[in-house]
Formats: sequence, structure tokens, C-alpha cells
Amino acid sequence: MELAGGDGEVLLTGRLSPAVQGWLRDHVVAGSVVFPGTGFLELALRAGESAGCDRVEDLTLAAPLVLAERGGVRVQVRVGAADASGRRPLEIHSRAEEALDADPWTLHATGTLAAAADRRPQADFAVWPPQGATAEPVEDVYERFAGLGLAYGPAFRGLRQAWRRGEEVFAEVALPADQETGAFGLHPA
Repeated sequence: MELAGGDGEVLLTGRLSPAVQGWLRDHVVAGSVVFPGTGFLELALRAGESAGCDRVEDLTLAAPLVLAERGGVRVQVRVGAADASGRRPLEIHSRAEEALDADPWTLHATGTLAAAADRRPQADFAVWPPQGATAEPVEDVYERFAGLGLAYGPAFRGLRQAWRRGEEVFAEVALPADQETGAFGLHPA
């Protein structure tokens, strides 16, 4: 929704809950269900669509969004007015749904949205895997992640292949067939 007197500002609101969005239960960090970074990217992309921007130019995560097993959190995605170049600032906040109106919101992410006219040249992936990249083993990657406190359930087990070239990592990732994709521009898993 466009904000009254907001000079083109847009506010999107929603609710997140592992009970409603079951795939969230498959993203556990140190024993807690945590909203994935890719989820913030999906929220930013949706906000960009509402604000006439088709690109997330940058996105910085400020604080994790830990989700309780029961209940949910209210989420607000705010897109500020465009600057002279057409870029728009973005903020993503949350607070528990049982919180009082006077309770503060938590800032989880900030970023910048931009329109197609601002596109920079993209990487060339005409050759795949990229030249000079070395295949990395992925067979036991989820067990290794679990040893680090990252428990990925079925929705987040889409890594198929990976390659490394110096400091760069390239991966083929596919969403498991049983995951619904229609409601997402980019499924967070």
C-alpha cells in the first residue's frame, strides 16, 4: 500500500509463522527456527515489484528473525521514496504478533531497490560449469552443516552440485519437487 503523504513510499505487511508456512521449520540454526536470508530477499523482491523496481541492488541483514514454534510475527517491509537516480531505500522489520502497539519493531534488513534502467552487466554463464572451476563434493554437505549447528530439513536440501574457482563458489540448486513455488518470485529455500 502506498503511504498517505509518503511521497511515493510503500508499506507491505504480513505475518510469518512456522505453523502456516511449514517450510520455515526446515531452517534451523543452533536449535531455533530462523527466517532464512533468502526469505528477506524474496520480501525485498516483492516490495520492489510494488514500488516499480525490479532489482534488489543490495541487501544487508542486521539481525536474525527467530520464529517461535507457536504463534507468529508481524512483518513490515517499507520502501522509501526514490532518489534522483530512481533508487529506493528498503527496510524490513518485525515484532511478535502478541506485542503491544507501543512495543518496538526489530530492524532485520536494509537495502536498496532499483529499476531495470540501472542494470549493470551480468556475469557470463554461457559456459557451465564456469571455466577454471573445480568440482566440490556435496554428498555429505548437510551432515557437515548440522555439525556447525545448521539443521536443514527437506525443503532446504536442494544443493545438487558445487564448484570453486578461487574465492568464488558456484552451485546448482533445485527446489525439491514437493515444494509449492507459485506464491513466490524466488522461493526462500
